[in-house]
Amino acid sequence: MDSITQIALGAGIAGACAPREHRRKALLAGAALGTLPDLDVLIDYGDAVRNFTYHRGFSHSLLVLAPFSVALWLVLKRFWAPVREAPRRWLAAISITLLTHPLLDAHTAYGTQLLWPLQSPPVSWSTLFIIDPLYTLPLLAGAIYAAFRPASARSDTLLHAGLALSSVYLAWSWGAKLHVESLVRETMTDRGLDSAPVFSTPSPFNTLMWRVVILTDEGYLEGNYSLVADNGDLNLTRYPFDRQLLERANGVWSVGRLQWFAQDFVRADLVDGELVLSDLRMGQAPTYVFSHAIARENGSGFDATPTRLIPASFEARQLGEVWRAIWEGNAPGGGVEFREYPADD
Repeated sequence: MDSITQIALGAGIAGACAPREHRRKALLAGAALGTLPDLDVLIDYGDAVRNFTYHRGFSHSLLVLAPFSVALWLVLKRFWAPVREAPRRWLAAISITLLTHPLLDAHTAYGTQLLWPLQSPPVSWSTLFIIDPLYTLPLLAGAIYAAFRPASARSDTLLHAGLALSSVYLAWSWGAKLHVESLVRETMTDRGLDSAPVFSTPSPFNTLMWRVVILTDEGYLEGNYSLVADNGDLNLTRYPFDRQLLERANGVWSVGRLQWFAQDFVRADLVDGELVLSDLRMGQAPTYVFSHAIARENGSGFDATPTRLIPASFEARQLGEVWRAIWEGNAPGGGVEFREYPADD
């Protein structure tokens, strides 16, 4: 999630756990701890693909943060009076704040390596967009009020209410995702694609419209579904690409790494002799947030090259289109419609 959300969540948790007389200190400590795991973004791992796929690694691992939280608590208990005065409450504040950061990140499409250093794929539950005001605002409101009125009973109420409301919204996002994927699975079973991998993710800033990606032998299908207006209809567009590009480049480390990181939800394109891999989980055809140039064609295969991130551009009108689609729908009615994506687009 975005930094403001993680700061608000950390401040809300620590402020609710610590005693009232420590509340302002707890809010500041929680805000700092809430953003601490994301400082790994300052590390240069050597190239664009490594920076992309090692982010949310060791600093987001539950296997690292759990013992780190206890070690940090022991150090603070020795050197900081507030922790000595209420050790159990501060242990809860520190450990819950640190552990909820990666768990919340795992609810986005990017992927979080919760079990690093184990080589299991990153967890990407993808029930929330990276910025979602309905999740963040209750937390932020409670933390801001508590900062001005730390000792009041209403601060307790608002901090707990903010955490409760954000948790209810998170539960709703799970229900919405499961409903959409159930609909997609039913539709694809009818068309002989019941075993095809499916990825669903909410559209920007909301959980009312969902984007769906389905992998096929020829490429993938992509479409949107509005929980408000689509009533079971799903409009899917076919996006073919040459999957043999992935096979020809299977000796290039970045190819395997990106496939592992995105759990095969990647698109391969040959652009002026360069192999470009796009992460299908973030963005929307034909523009994806993370596309990397990783190799150059050599005739029979590909030679690895210094990787680079290809900048993506999005227009403000696209948000207007999302808002319109939420209320007007995406499908024309009558079930699933398949459209072919023109190759020259």
